[in-house]
Order: sequence, then C-alpha cells, then structure tokens
Amino acid sequence: MAEAHQAVAFQFTVTPDGIDLQLCHEALRQIYLSGLHSWKKRFTRFKNGVMTGVYPGSPSGLLVVVVGYMSYTKYSKIDPTLGLLTKLGTHVPVSRYITTDGQRAVGGILVATGLWVTIIFIMRNVLKRLLSWHGWMNNRHGSMSLSTKIWLVLVKLFSGRKPMLYSFQTSLPHLPVPSVKDTMKRYLESVRPLMDDEQYNRMEGLAKDFEKNLGPKLQWYLKLKSWWTSNYVTDWWEEYVYLRGRGPIMVNSNYYAMDFLYVFPTHLQAARAGNSIHALMLYRRNLDRAQIKPNRVPLCSAQWERMFNTSRLPEDVIQHVNESKHIMVYHRGRYFKVWMFYDGRLMLPREIEQQMERILADKSEPLPGEEKLAALTAGDRVPWAKAREMFFRKGKNKQSLDAVEKAAFFVTLDDTEQRYEPDNPVQSLDNYAKSLLHGKCYDRWFDKSFNLIVFKNGTMEYTIYVDLGYTEDGHCKGKVHPNLPGPLRLQWDIPEECQSVITSSLEVAKALADDVDSHIFPFNNFGKGLIKKCKTSPDAFIQIALQLAHFRDKGRFCLTYEASMTRLFREGRTETVRSCTVETCDFVHAMMDGKRRREEKLRLLHVATEKHQMLYRMAMTGKGIDRHLFCLYVVSKYLGVDSPFLKEVLSEPWKLSTSQTPLQQVELFDLRKHPEYVTSGGGFGPVADDGYGVSYIILGEDLINFHISSKHSSHETDSHRFGSHIRQAMLDIMDLFHFNENAIK
Repeated sequence: MAEAHQAVAFQFTVTPDGIDLQLCHEALRQIYLSGLHSWKKRFTRFKNGVMTGVYPGSPSGLLVVVVGYMSYTKYSKIDPTLGLLTKLGTHVPVSRYITTDGQRAVGGILVATGLWVTIIFIMRNVLKRLLSWHGWMNNRHGSMSLSTKIWLVLVKLFSGRKPMLYSFQTSLPHLPVPSVKDTMKRYLESVRPLMDDEQYNRMEGLAKDFEKNLGPKLQWYLKLKSWWTSNYVTDWWEEYVYLRGRGPIMVNSNYYAMDFLYVFPTHLQAARAGNSIHALMLYRRNLDRAQIKPNRVPLCSAQWERMFNTSRLPEDVIQHVNESKHIMVYHRGRYFKVWMFYDGRLMLPREIEQQMERILADKSEPLPGEEKLAALTAGDRVPWAKAREMFFRKGKNKQSLDAVEKAAFFVTLDDTEQRYEPDNPVQSLDNYAKSLLHGKCYDRWFDKSFNLIVFKNGTMEYTIYVDLGYTEDGHCKGKVHPNLPGPLRLQWDIPEECQSVITSSLEVAKALADDVDSHIFPFNNFGKGLIKKCKTSPDAFIQIALQLAHFRDKGRFCLTYEASMTRLFREGRTETVRSCTVETCDFVHAMMDGKRRREEKLRLLHVATEKHQMLYRMAMTGKGIDRHLFCLYVVSKYLGVDSPFLKEVLSEPWKLSTSQTPLQQVELFDLRKHPEYVTSGGGFGPVADDGYGVSYIILGEDLINFHISSKHSSHETDSHRFGSHIRQAMLDIMDLFHFNENAIK
C-alpha cells in the first residue's frame, strides 16, 4: 500500500560489506514540516496565554508605559525609584556593577512595570464590577435604556483593544450562591401549581425544617467552596450529572443538529464531506488561535476548549488532547484514520474529498467484531468500561482505540439517504431526526465530543458554514494531489468474548432507539415578527403555548424544565427555568374555560409572560433554584447526612423538558432574501419515560421549527399528538390579539 511506503523514514540492510542505509528524503521532509507546524502551534498557544494573562493590558501597553515613564524621568531629572535603588545598594552591591544611568534605566523599568501591572489590576477589577451588573437584561427587546448605553460604553472602554475569545475569563464574576431562604421560597412557589393543599403543606413543612436546621450547615460549606473555586457548581455538575450516570448516553445525553432543509449544494457524499471537514478544521484553527470574536456581552468561553480533540471515557473521565492531526472516518463497518495535514499545511477541500473517495471505493470487509464495535459507546457504561479494561489495553486494539479517542472528531459516511421531502414532509423529517439521534446504534462513536454525519445523498448534520463552493459537477474546488498518502485502515483483534459484550450493548441500545418517538414540524403560520407586535417575548409566548398544549394533551400540569445558561459567570454552564408557574396555570385554566372573556385572558397572558421573563433573568444571573439545591445535596452526601427534603426534591421527574436552539452566524444568512438557507434546528430525547422532550428554533420573522420526542412504550405520550396540540395552542393564543387572516397565515 502507498501509505505503508510513505510511513517508512529509512531502510537498512546488513551485508558483508557493512550496513546499506537508504534515507527516504520525502518522509524526512514530512517529519520536518510536521515538527515545524507543531512548534508554530505551541508558540501561538504560548502567545495567546500571555495575551490572555495580561488582559485587558497588552505587551505593547507595557512598552508604551515604560518608554513614557522613562522619557518623563529623564527630562525631569527625577530618580524613578525615589531613592529606593540607592538605599538597596547599601545592602546589595548593585551600584558597583551598574552605572548611574544604568541604575536609572533599571529603576525606571521596574517602576513602570509595577505601574503597568497596577493599571491592569484596576482595569480588570473595574471590568469585573461592570460585568456583575445585569440591569441591561430588563430592557425591552429593541430598546435600550440610558444606563445600558453607558454600561456598554464603559465595558468597551475597559475591555482593551481587540479582545480574543478567552480574554474575558479572568474578568468574569463568580457565580453567586443564593441564600437558603430565597431558594426555599422560590422552590415552594414553583411547585405550588403541581400539588394539592395537603401535598403542598407537607412539602412546606419539609422546606421550613431544612431552612432552619440542616440548610445553614450545608450552605456554609457551599459558601466556602464558592470562595475557593471559580464556580461552585461546574465541577460537581460535570462529575455527578454528566459522567457518573451508568445508563446509555445515546438518546439520554446526546443531541443532534440538522442541515439546511432546502439547499443541496452537491449530491456527492465525498465532496460534501471534504468541504465540511475542511471548514471544521479551519474553525478549530481559529479556536486554537483564540480568534473567534467574543460576544458583545462577554460570556464564559471555557467549554469551547473541549469542542475538538475530546472523548468521554467510560471510566468517568473526559480525555482532551491539545493537538490532534487526524480525524476518524467510519464507513460500512470499517474505521479509517485520515491525516488532516500534508506538506506542513492543512489539507485542502479537494484533497480531503480525495481521501473520502478512497474510503468509499474501498471494498474490504470489516474485521470480526469491527462493524458494530461502537455499540459499546451506545449501551450501558459498566460493560463498556470493563470491556475497555479487558480487551483494549494493549496491542493493536489499544493503538486503534487511541486513534479513535484522540481524533479531532468522528465522521460517519452514512450509507443511507436522509433529507426533507416536500411530498412526504412528516415521515421524511421524523426519519431524518432519528437517524441523527442514534443511527443504527453502532455507526456513531457516542463518546466523541461530536460526530459529523454525511449521508449518501450529500445531506449532513449541520456544521459551521464556510462558503467554500463546489464545481459545476459537484466536486470541491481545487485539484487532487498525485502523491497524497491514503487513509490508514485501523486493525482490530476483537475476541469472541468481547464480541458478546458488543452484541449485548447493541441489544440495549437498539431497544432504546426503537422506543424513541420523534416528530418534527415546521410552524409557519407566524413567527417572532408577529409575536413581537403583541409586545411579548417570543420565548415566553412559546413556553406558555407548550403549557397549554401539555394540559390539553394530558389533562394536568407537570414539572417543566427549560434550559437557561449561566455563562455570564466564570465557568458557568446551565440553569433551570421552571416554566410551569402559578401565573401560567391561571392563564391555561382561563383558556380552557369558554366563559372567560378575551380581555381577561390577555391580561393573564401578559402576567404569565412577565413572570416567565423574570424567572429567565433570575436563572441567568445566578438566582436559579436547581443548581443550588443540587450542590446542597452533594454536600449532604459528603457529610453523610440525609435530608428528606433534598432527597424528595431531586427525585422529582421532569415530565416536560424544553430548550430553545440558538441561531448562530446570523450575519451569514438573511432569511428574508434567502429563505432557502433555513435549517430545522436540532433536538434531543425525552428526559422522563412518560414525558416529552421539546426543542424549538426561531428562524427569521415567520418560522418556528419544533422537535418533539417521547417514548412509544408510554401510554401517556404521543409525539405527533402533542405536536398537533402545540400548533393549535400557538394559533389559539395568537387569536386573542385579533390580528387579521393575512397576518396569521
């Protein structure tokens, strides 16, 4: 094979005349270029570390301060150290070796550097104070108060010039710990509409007892942790919620994002993969160089560091490598290692397409156990951890598994065709969603930070958009490389005992995947444009519609999870908005009562939306309920004490789990001018066995796409039925505003 020859740097033979050494100059050249690339990357990482470490100052700022201060002291004839260096010379023989001018220069540099550090310290703390103010969140959409304008000017002033992606990390405030009293009050308020009087009185008694007795003791430890760490939630949340779970992460943890619905730039699978992989590698390079532009309102960027080169190991560990020069490609049961660099540079799109073409043309059969190997990552974690320890710790299996786990990301060249079909929209989108969520349960590596899935017809999972373009015949632009080494086929030696574990894991995963009831529907009767005319938050409008739909679907309310972010704080991740409120329930009851007047329903709707927006702001600004309760529970376990209150709170099921998918890179797409660039967004599996998972994305002014999931095994749920209720709830709420039929299509 060509790649085998390219991998050999030199050859030698022993003869009677001595050793005949033959160097392969091309291989040595590639080694040199690879090393050069590696050192450039290390230098960039070091430079970025320095720039971030002195932010909001800069090395050039140090030069300006030193030169300015030295010039001032020189012409004013002032000792920059105010006699300190002279006094120091009486104890340390400095003056014997340094001239008077030299002493003045050294003193000036030391004092100027100290002044520069002081300026940085002041700017950083002022910026932290500014970022601790969240009054800008009270502005109505489209308007900005004077205080917010002044705040933005001050943030920009103290942010320095051209901040990089991670520049704000040390200036972000720490997540505050709410008081136990406030958390108890907000918790009881959140569960009031879900309990009858007897249940509520019992829970109120447990909460008051906790607030008075055990709560303050647990809170003391939590306060101590908040002073000592960057974020009192993040490490425990990652360890106990994300990593300690022993059930399958497929469906239960992963999510998916869809490609454009109507745009098909090429039908060539290899070409679509070529451009997309190249675009992702360019994006990774920008991440490594910290060249991604920060948000206007600074947010924590810590999670971006593990977007690439990251795997979750079954032993409850996140493995991240600083540099990975290859990707892993799966096709028809085979694994291929594909290098992303050649001649000391990133491969061009046409060259990557060339590699994908070679994989697609490869007719070799999978090795025993290879085809369904990834089912280990889809099933329960304990069998996978044991199999990894027993069968993948040495030899070719270890080398191949390392190649998979240390790849930049995982690519599946899927042998099925998925896309939106106008003649069969419901079934085509539902199948598309299920394929992205779990596939065949063995053709995605669920432990990787992300999988890029490219279907046979060129449709794919959504990726970073870069306008690289295609030729008229559908290939990537550019030329094939005549000497490019081919992909490296991974070798496995999987014994029958391990194959038995793979089969068992696949059975578990298959049962879980078959149970998922997915439904996607585009709601195009109206969008955020018309909702804003109602002077209502689009997210609050949708959340209240979901409550109305759920009540019509099940005849009762339920504990509702809406994901919010806490990235306004250092190492912030997520918080929960409990969307089922007393105010929302009052509105739903009014909608179900045909005798209630329209004006009263509108008033209750306004009250409910205002309450929802307030809860969302509180969650974003560190005043949420659930992360605080979770951390109090963790402390109680460390102390070995049982809390009936915390145990009951954390066992309550989320029957309705919701999330809005943010629309990124909006500057690249004007949906009014180019409506074909619509994506359906993404979705996730249900959290509760008898509940719903709902994801939605607000696209442009006139479209909202909903992704609904539930389980076939539950007699209480039906994703398509719930979708119909959501559509009707949206229309019924909008009908309260009496817009004409042209506004509501």
